[in-house]
Amino acid sequence: MSGPGREHRSEDRARNRLEGKVALITGTAGGQGRAAALLFAAEGAIVVGTDVNADGAAETVELVRAAGGRMGSTHPLDLADEDGVQAWVDDAAARHGGIDVLYNNAGATRFSPVAETSYADCERTPCPPPLARSQRAPAGGQALVVGSTAGITGSLTNTRIAHTATKGGVVAMTKQLAAEGAAHGIRANCVSPGMIRTPATEGDLLAPDSPMRTIARAIPLGRIGNPEEVARCALFLASDEASYVTGANLVVDGGWSAVLPGAC
Repeated sequence: MSGPGREHRSEDRARNRLEGKVALITGTAGGQGRAAALLFAAEGAIVVGTDVNADGAAETVELVRAAGGRMGSTHPLDLADEDGVQAWVDDAAARHGGIDVLYNNAGATRFSPVAETSYADCERTPCPPPLARSQRAPAGGQALVVGSTAGITGSLTNTRIAHTATKGGVVAMTKQLAAEGAAHGIRANCVSPGMIRTPATEGDLLAPDSPMRTIARAIPLGRIGNPEEVARCALFLASDEASYVTGANLVVDGGWSAVLPGAC
């Protein structure tokens, strides 16, 4: 009988749901991006990654290949470099004959109260690289973006106006991408994680001195999520199993945003 924290092994459940598909994933140096790269490759995708962290990105490539998957990466690459991002997308499309999945996972996080938030904090908003339609798949491609529970709720505990505005924009943008992409056979969906344990959250929101450190008490499932749980939801949306899903925001937060009261 499985418990709430049971780990799932990719080799036990791999069904080749992305067999032969080319998947571009940003932010693959660690955390949710690395988890997605490993899972997508295990499901048969050719993964093309990128990250500003060159060492972490290279390590992810090694991990994927060691597990028998296929992955290449361009690193370091700052997603604020429009020309660099366009070159990354164009090179992947030319090298592999098209793009099937674009998973815009990377993003910069800014936490600060409204009165202390600068224009620069709000200016660096992560947007997806140019949406590239697959040249092979008759059903078109899939675009995935990463939102957050911060994009659908406010917080009494965490001062995050820039982060909230950014992620709210990502959720709204998903709907417009779905509307404009439909004519080209492109589905667009959003994955919105709640509290996920990653190296980044361990250093801020889950740090010993953070007011959020005890947040698991307010989560119905009673625990912090892990990157693999987000990656599995992204896998579903990227696969043909979600062929009639577009414009959706899939919240992955253990029920956190569904209940009151509780710090958020």
